[in-house]
Amino acid sequence: MRKKVILACEECLSRNYTSNKNTHNDRERLEIKKFCKKCGKHTIHKETK
Repeated sequence: MRKKVILACEECLSRNYTSNKNTHNDRERLEIKKFCKKCGKHTIHKETK
C-alpha cells in the first residue's frame, strides 16, 4: 500500500515536494536531500505529518 507524503525543508520549513512511499516496507519518516527554492540550496527535506 502506497501513501502520499509531503516533504518539508528542514531549514526554512517550507513544504516544497510530494512523494509516495510504501508503508509496509518503510515505517520511518522519509528523508531526502533536495533543492529548496526558498533557501536557494540543497537541504534535507523530511516527511511531515
